[in-house]
Amino acid sequence: MREAEGQRTESLAHRVPDLAALELLLAVARLGSLGAAAREVGITQPAASSRIRSMERQLGVALVDRSPRGSRLTDAGALVTDWARRVVEAAAAFDAGARALRDRRDSRLRVAASMTIAEYLLPGWLLALHAERPDTAVSLLAGNSAKVAELLLTGEADLGFVEGLTVPTGLDSTVIARDRLIVVTAPAHPWARRRRPLTAAELAATPLILRERGSGTRQVLDAALGGLARPLIELSSTTAVKASAVSGAGPSVLSELAVGEELAMRRLVSIPVEGVSLRRDLRAVWPTGHRPTGPARELLSLTRG
Repeated sequence: MREAEGQRTESLAHRVPDLAALELLLAVARLGSLGAAAREVGITQPAASSRIRSMERQLGVALVDRSPRGSRLTDAGALVTDWARRVVEAAAAFDAGARALRDRRDSRLRVAASMTIAEYLLPGWLLALHAERPDTAVSLLAGNSAKVAELLLTGEADLGFVEGLTVPTGLDSTVIARDRLIVVTAPAHPWARRRRPLTAAELAATPLILRERGSGTRQVLDAALGGLARPLIELSSTTAVKASAVSGAGPSVLSELAVGEELAMRRLVSIPVEGVSLRRDLRAVWPTGHRPTGPARELLSLTRG
């Protein structure tokens, strides 16, 4: 399995241009000149021409029409540029999240976030914070909602984000977003062929792949089913739960935020449920009486943008 995954990754790396090439293409699209784009990214014009030609060979299509009046994207080049912009933006968000994971001694903002928020929302917020305050060093501590509360109450974090139904004792909060949990299965599961929604009783009677107790996701599900959720497997991260569901190990209940791509690609199927509420608030939290200040206050404001 690992060898096959390595082969797929290597194949993708050979088919997809690197970030430097994509950034150069975006600069050509914006400036209309290969020379100006080369200056902006800090390389010579011959090097820029070579990089564009290499990308065209790699993709098998012409991307740029060159003339004495400047450089113009081909139709294929315009389409590739749209895709490139999304890749570069995603890479920037990835970099912002990765920077925050590095525990620097000079950190001025310590953020604790429950797993779904840390994985699917926080990278974008941190990227926006970096644009506003590039000198602010951020450390990110990820765990379940109970762990976030513990870190805040012991003074090990300045601002937290949780997903549960209630605010832990000793913390103040504000709602920053709303989320919905959905039941998902692999397409081969019998539920994927149902013509009527699941009932709460059916969901409670079925062993599920679940987050561990203490997580916001589990808290919402247990409350919705009267504490009757039956674990088939308990895992400590959203990514692990999702991977198990995709593999066909069993049905699961996950945040709608976490499974958008899998639903779009039909690696997972959403199963309607009736008679049960799986909605929840996503909250920013901080110790009671200590309203966020400085970078923490600015990050809090960005979550509401």
